[in-house]
Amino acid sequence: MSVRTAPGRVEPAPPPNDVTVSLRDVFLSYQSKIVLSDCSIDFKKGEVTTVIGLSGAGKSTMLRLINGLRAPTRGHVFVNGGDIVGLDERELNKIRARMGFAFQASALFDSLSVFDNVSFPLYEHTRLPRAEIRDRVFRTLDAIGLRDVADRMPAELSGGMQKRVGFARAIVNEPEIILFDEPTTGLDPIMTHVITDTIKEIQRRLHPTSIVVMHDMPSVYEISDNIAMLFEGTIIEAAPAAEFRRSRNPIVQQFLEGSEVGPIPL
Repeated sequence: MSVRTAPGRVEPAPPPNDVTVSLRDVFLSYQSKIVLSDCSIDFKKGEVTTVIGLSGAGKSTMLRLINGLRAPTRGHVFVNGGDIVGLDERELNKIRARMGFAFQASALFDSLSVFDNVSFPLYEHTRLPRAEIRDRVFRTLDAIGLRDVADRMPAELSGGMQKRVGFARAIVNEPEIILFDEPTTGLDPIMTHVITDTIKEIQRRLHPTSIVVMHDMPSVYEISDNIAMLFEGTIIEAAPAAEFRRSRNPIVQQFLEGSEVGPIPL
């Protein structure tokens, strides 16, 4: 649905109230390389939507568009009903203050302790007194089993623990929206299970709109309310998780089965 706002120009109507984040007709290119093309998807409020797809398909770029770290070449990115494309940095920072971003490589500050890493967003985006910041950081670390490592440095932690510290930093603000970029990549099966359980616990406690980029299909099925597949720059299928598994799209089925036979070029 669209509404006309000026002669010759058509703007999309804001998404419905049950949609927290929406990409509409997004196109993004880097010089001659097209990353996203006619990409549209809605992310429902309070649900976990996982975006799957081939490596290099543009999934992580999609998260950066939602966070305002990238701007589309054209198209619209709605967050809480407002289009964030074209906002200045001050306005984007207000949006980001209500988001958490768990980066693929954790992106922890090497020179700061676990406690200082997790408290950073509170000092950056709030005016809470130091005592309240301390309490909130320790409550968050307690919630994901990391209180005992509060004084350690990132280099002293395993990859899985660094991921969980990144999660703690992403949720300490109790955000409405959480972006998870490849949370299980490079982890062994045991730590993958721990990370999956952590995401489920975050969802149970905070009820955020969670947008996850992930390849590990058992984990995808375990955490997701909805699944979408990005292929050649566009969303080719998006549905509730149970329905998605039954998709008749041959590209989707080839990807889910991990088969060499099918329409996906190798």
